[in-house]
Amino acid sequence: MDKSQDQTQGHRQRLQKRFLKGGLNGFLDYEVVELLLTLGTPRRDCKKLAKQAMGKFKMLRHVLEAGEDELQEIKGIGPKNIFGIKLVQEVSRRFLREKMMNQPICQSSREVFDYLYHSLRDAKKEKFKTIFLDAKNRIIEEETFFEGTVDTSVVYPREILKNALRYNASAVIFVHNHPSGDPQPSESDREITKELVFAASTMQLKVLDHIIIGNNRYFSFADRGFIEDYEFLLQDLKRRI
Repeated sequence: MDKSQDQTQGHRQRLQKRFLKGGLNGFLDYEVVELLLTLGTPRRDCKKLAKQAMGKFKMLRHVLEAGEDELQEIKGIGPKNIFGIKLVQEVSRRFLREKMMNQPICQSSREVFDYLYHSLRDAKKEKFKTIFLDAKNRIIEEETFFEGTVDTSVVYPREILKNALRYNASAVIFVHNHPSGDPQPSESDREITKELVFAASTMQLKVLDHIIIGNNRYFSFADRGFIEDYEFLLQDLKRRI
């Protein structure tokens, strides 16, 4: 082993020991990326590549969410290097999902936000998700129903209700993201939520919330009282019939 290889190995071992001793506390973002890159190429010096990745994508989370083609635009980063980045990303998603499954989720809208923020925060298109829950507000399943601009022409209550029957769900939570980063609901968002509350009531299915995820913040229809307003409006309409 020549001197440069010995230095590279020593540097890598020091990073690994730091991590094992204290986690990522005190690590710079490029050092985190460096560790991930070395998972795929353990004998290669990835420090320079990690710094280039941070220079290109600016933030650690942008590196983690970057596509394979984008990452490989950096000369020297190949499929083996990308392995570490994508592995930790998918492990994190599975961990968050399994952590929430069969656990009470509806104690607060914040818990729903924490559960889905990792998978939605950097999505370039809007994704509309439905979380199906049992009578004890435990997650049964979570599904993405479509990707694209959320409006009344693409949200089909029938499909959501059909799956609620299939899962024998007692309640649902709707979640979608705003790629702009601003979670404030549009008029279309309000109309969709009202329609879904009305449709769910025909099956005695409770809509617990509709949460819009933005950049490190969210909007909860339940917290702002809109879900309750729509339910009251529906009852008022029924009384008039």
